[in-house]
Amino acid sequence: MEEVVIVGAGIAGLATAVALKKVGVQALVLERSEGLRATGAALSLFPNAWRALDALGVSEKLTSLYPPFSKGYVTDVKTKAIQEVRFDASKGSGGEQRTVHRKILLEALAEELPPNTIRFSSKLTSIDTLVEQGSSICILALEDGTIIKSKVVIGCDGVHSRIARWLGLSEPVDSGRSAIRGIAVYPQGHGLNHEVQQFVDVSKRGGFIPLNDKEVYWFLACKAPPKGADMGGDPNLLVREVADNLAKDFSPLYLDIVGHSDFSTLTWAPFMFRYPWDVVLGNLTRANITVAGDAMHPMTPDLGQGGCLALEDAVVLGRHIGSSVSQGGELETRDVGFALERYVRERRWRAAMLIAASYLSGWVQQDGSSWWMKFLRDVVFYKFLLGKAVSATRYDCGKLC
Repeated sequence: MEEVVIVGAGIAGLATAVALKKVGVQALVLERSEGLRATGAALSLFPNAWRALDALGVSEKLTSLYPPFSKGYVTDVKTKAIQEVRFDASKGSGGEQRTVHRKILLEALAEELPPNTIRFSSKLTSIDTLVEQGSSICILALEDGTIIKSKVVIGCDGVHSRIARWLGLSEPVDSGRSAIRGIAVYPQGHGLNHEVQQFVDVSKRGGFIPLNDKEVYWFLACKAPPKGADMGGDPNLLVREVADNLAKDFSPLYLDIVGHSDFSTLTWAPFMFRYPWDVVLGNLTRANITVAGDAMHPMTPDLGQGGCLALEDAVVLGRHIGSSVSQGGELETRDVGFALERYVRERRWRAAMLIAASYLSGWVQQDGSSWWMKFLRDVVFYKFLLGKAVSATRYDCGKLC
């Protein structure tokens, strides 16, 4: 019998395991892959994520490696107009934004866990529940024939979550857009300023962000799937499609960065999201089973909040589940269901609002060149709505106890 089983060793899964460890609850993490997955290469973490990482006790490992950004620029590819965006980069200001290697973040979280917490190559085949002595018990079956009983199951198994399907949540839908991402490597140094650069054009948006002195994270989001997408994301075809077609009108610097890509980091993926009303009205917990991260609230990456919300989920889950630990140090099965309901109430509306805001952000910035779309983007969104969306990234999910 396990106290808690977490399905998925991504950001949400590992962060939740760390949070539970800190409140005195032992968790087993089941990961279907043979090792930690770093799909996406890098991600930006906003103030809300750093507050969550502070609560988890791992922020110092990352802030020493990745300096914050003080400003960024958004360039209209057609008009060449440039808008400057300022960040408050001072430590503890509540405005810090840093971009980190996804693998380094996962490793920093995994290092906080006891040995054998993560069981790799563990593919879930079925999930069931039964009642023992008046309490709900979860039964998980793995592909290798292993049967695991647990007091709590937390699905952190991504966009196509098996746990979310078991709860009856709707399948995520395709937004009609997708992204190519990669890391460019300059062995002798790239010499770039530590600034965020974005380029906006009709139906596409790209950008680059220095990670350190030698590596630059870049991305390109577009409406139509790029050539090479139907060939498993062939890196040669993806880079050629970006340079020769999708981003041919972007700055020469952007194209140079794409040309320096480490092919092993290149990925292509469609933007999937769950309708906000499905998060508000759907069953996010049942029979001591719940979801977190992309399993709960898959969203488009236009506000960079997917990973940030996953870290928030972990802290909130840890805080509520920790309240169900008895004086003897065991999880009270009868109380934990109420703890999961409190977690869901705290997260449901925030997740739904950010799903909607992210989708709106992407639609406004990429979906047309008509005069009214330009007005919406340049006057309404950038001058008024973007500030409100950014304020949501300063949210404080609180401490673990």
